[in-house]
Amino acid sequence: MSIAVEVPTRNTPHRSTAGRWPVLRLTRPWFWPLSWAGALFGAVVATGDWLPARGSVPATAAAVLVLGPLVWAWVFALNDLHDLPSDRRNPRKATAPLVTGQLTPADLRRCARWSAIAAVAAATVAGPTFLAGTAAVLLLGWLYSVPPVRLKTRPGVDVAVNAVVVGVLGPLAGWSLHRPVLDYPPVLVALGLLLAAALYLPTTVIDHVADREAGYTTTAVRWSASTCYRAGLTSWAAANALWLTCCHLDVFVERDSWLVQTIAAPLLVAVYAVLTRRPSIPRLAVVATAFAVPATDFLLAYSSTG
Repeated sequence: MSIAVEVPTRNTPHRSTAGRWPVLRLTRPWFWPLSWAGALFGAVVATGDWLPARGSVPATAAAVLVLGPLVWAWVFALNDLHDLPSDRRNPRKATAPLVTGQLTPADLRRCARWSAIAAVAAATVAGPTFLAGTAAVLLLGWLYSVPPVRLKTRPGVDVAVNAVVVGVLGPLAGWSLHRPVLDYPPVLVALGLLLAAALYLPTTVIDHVADREAGYTTTAVRWSASTCYRAGLTSWAAANALWLTCCHLDVFVERDSWLVQTIAAPLLVAVYAVLTRRPSIPRLAVVATAFAVPATDFLLAYSSTG
């Protein structure tokens, strides 16, 4: 697939200037831990151990490679390729490799192709279930960015796709390395959907002005920034309430005290309410990292009794 216009401009050289650093920036390494953390959570819940058994080390290493650079390279290469009209209007994307001409559309198509091939090859090491999940994520990444489907410009669906991929398929990837996917607890599906939706909604707000000017009807463009803020806060609060309830009802593990969870839940809602009122990627990183505190506390309790 190609973007509508590939005529070289002042910022777009005739020849590729692709190098390691522009390609690495294209993959947004700061997003890799998001999928790694979800997979780690799923793996620990599946096994009760923080480290993989010796026999599952090759599969785990392959999963780390797929869930980190390979999948994100595929997703962002396609996204940047087809978002160029919006990115050129977006100050936040002024230094993006495609906008500046450090990478060309041909470079991005090449990156997408080879990252997909490498992801499928690596996923075979992790087993048929993981391979199927990888194929599903690659397909969703294509449908999300590439016309004519381009789910990114379908309000509500853009949020749902990201919620499923990050909130469900990510943790399920770690779980699937050790246990059948059908044994994955439904309550964790609900929790993942709520958390990921809450984290994705503000990202539609960050770029809604540039998206509107480019004619992209995202969730924030259709329903306004304030509506997205309220929806995200509601989803985040519901996720924390569900999480706290599961802890106190000993749904996964019995424990005498859930003090950290009890203190953390209202604080997390407050942090989200403040930081997402004027969202940015660094602020969302703080929100996600803050949730890692009670999540780690839970996993420590879970692994100690596993």
